[in-house]
Amino acid sequence: MTIYGGRMNLNKLVSIITPLYNAEKYIETTIQSVQYQTYKNWEMIIVDDCSKDRGPEIVKKYIENDNRIKLMKLEKNSGGAVARNRAIKEAKGKYIAFLDSDDLWYPEKLEKQLKFMEENNYDFTYTWYEKIDEEANLLKEIVKSEDKINYNKLLKSNQIGCLAAMYNAKKLGKIYMPLIRKRQDYALWLQVLKKVDYGYCLKENLAQYRIVNGSVSSNKINLIKYNWKLFRDVEKLSIFKSFYYLSWNIFTKLMLKK
Repeated sequence: MTIYGGRMNLNKLVSIITPLYNAEKYIETTIQSVQYQTYKNWEMIIVDDCSKDRGPEIVKKYIENDNRIKLMKLEKNSGGAVARNRAIKEAKGKYIAFLDSDDLWYPEKLEKQLKFMEENNYDFTYTWYEKIDEEANLLKEIVKSEDKINYNKLLKSNQIGCLAAMYNAKKLGKIYMPLIRKRQDYALWLQVLKKVDYGYCLKENLAQYRIVNGSVSSNKINLIKYNWKLFRDVEKLSIFKSFYYLSWNIFTKLMLKK
């Protein structure tokens, strides 16, 4: 594995976890959204999952002028969970946050979320976010979450966007994603909520989630399949409980659409 980039100030450092695969169209604006953060004490660990485009070259261009950005390259294409876990392993920060290579943060995202966590002594938080299309046009949909959520409630519906979450790795330890193709972020939040009673929501839209046509996350049938796999294979729930929580997930999605 090849690693590029420098070392950071570890005091209240936020480690940003970003998997990269064939995202040359978006990675530049994603990096810029991190550089524009009003909170400056961060490191961005980008893991290239054997991209076939110019994405890694674009990242290297930014590394030349900003040693807070690091690039790692996996030896073979292994999927998003492996890529994120490698980044988590290398992370030096007190806090770990997630930002995929096609998503964006508003400039005050880290500053406001970190203040929210430290003032309230919260170890796991998330924010609201909005959806954009492939060309970054607003889809006029803000994804809102409840004030707080526990393990059982999260099983009914994943209210936490990957780009919106942050956890305190110093307090909770590093928590990794299970090696499933999709819903690994959902699985990670469930693992975190086995260590803390609640995750808490900063009720402000601070990020933009990009909907890419043809992605697994845009295919509802696939999401049902991966949720079932999560409940049965990762959480080890019974068939009855898995069906119960899967039904809740589907019902919640339908109600949100209405």
